[in-house]
Parts: sequence; C-alpha cells; structure tokens
Amino acid sequence: MNRYERLTALLELLAARGRLGTDEVAVELGVSAATIRRDLDHLAEQQLLSRTHGGAVAQAVSYDLPMRYKTSRRADEKQRIGRAAAALAGPGSVVGLTGGTTVTEVARGLATRSDLDLTVVTNALNIAGELVVRPRVKLVVTGGVARPQSYQLIGPLAARIADELFLDLAFLGVDGLDPVLGATARHEGEAELNRVFAAHADRVVVVAHSSKLGRRALAKVVGTDQVDVLITDSTASDQTIAPYLERGVEVQRV
Repeated sequence: MNRYERLTALLELLAARGRLGTDEVAVELGVSAATIRRDLDHLAEQQLLSRTHGGAVAQAVSYDLPMRYKTSRRADEKQRIGRAAAALAGPGSVVGLTGGTTVTEVARGLATRSDLDLTVVTNALNIAGELVVRPRVKLVVTGGVARPQSYQLIGPLAARIADELFLDLAFLGVDGLDPVLGATARHEGEAELNRVFAAHADRVVVVAHSSKLGRRALAKVVGTDQVDVLITDSTASDQTIAPYLERGVEVQRV
C-alpha cells in the first residue's frame, strides 16, 4: 500500500468510525505507528481531521472524501466503465456530464474518440479543464458555486443555466443506486443539479461502480424508472443487477 492509498484508507476508516487510534490502525494497515502518525499529521495540516493524543478524530469534511483522494480507488474498473459509456455517444451529440471520478473517466473516453464532434455540458471544473483543450469538443460550463470536495458547481445559478439546455445523453455519477428508491447523492446541491441534467436528457445513463449498487445516500437524484442505462463493472453479480433489469433498466457490465 503506497502513501496515497494509505491516506485514502485513513480517511475512509475515520469517516466510518469517527475516531482512530494510531497503534490500532498501524496494525490494521500493516505499517509502523510512526508512519501512521506522519500520515495523520499530514491530513491534519489539510484540516481533514483533528489530531488527538494517540490518534485522530473526524471533522465534518471527512465524511465526504475529497475527490483528490478518490481518484486512485478502483481506477481500472472506472476506466472500463468510462470507455463503455463514451461509446454510447454519436457524432454531433449533446452530452451532459456531472461530477465524480467515474464520470471523469467518461469525459476522458469521449476525449479520445477522434470520430466525434460533440457538445459537452458539465458542472465539473476538473472535467471542463480536461475538455477545454479538445478541438472537437464544444464545451458549455454551468455557473454556480464551486464545491471543493467534488470540484462541482452547484446552486441556483448552475440549475438555472442547466434548465435552459437540452441533452441527448446525461451521464450521472451517483453515491448510491437502489433498485427501488433510485439514484442518490450525498450532497443535496449536487443531487439537485444532477436531477436537472436528467430531466433535460433523452437518455439517462448512470455510471457506477458495483459497490454503489443497492446503496442509498442522503438526497434523491432520480427514480429507477428514469434511468435508461446502468453501466457498472463486471464484479456485479447476476443477483445484484436482476432488480434493475426487472425495472426496465438496460445494464452493461464491463
């Protein structure tokens, strides 16, 4: 486990438990206590946790893992999902891209398709930064207030602009996709803008790692009946995807 993976693991453990002990976590991650102390000091400097004698306690931000610590998680699966999703776009398509690491891989998949001239609408600053230099992509960025944890623009201004646009495809990143309750997100502002994207799209495509299936988060995005396609990784079992198929969702496992 490299340092980047260790920092991610520490934040995830802290989010789940609220408090960590240095010696306990050192054994759990298979490294020395001195290494864990240095890692916790580094995260405390970034105000992602508070140090205590012998460990650390969570701050509110720890419950929403910053995107820079998410990018290395399940990277291979997300890249496959991204390429499969990008293959759905046709020449001249107007495509909506929300934020998140998996949707970022969709953007990269679209960028490498030399056969496409497309219009991309996004509220994600990192995606906009990658696509703005692509000559075959017309880029439309919503306004709004930037959310540092996810690089997404949210709020009334972002929703107002998105509400004026029409999409052939909307690619949604989610924090959970329950077969009964539908797609959900941890942050209500992101959920609201994702919902606007979906409402203005001919087809709604949820791109989600299999770990998100059957889960739900705080805020509803859309119901399952509004999802046309689900693209997930090949570790999703037949039993896991069956409820989505029963509700008429086209499922791709890649």
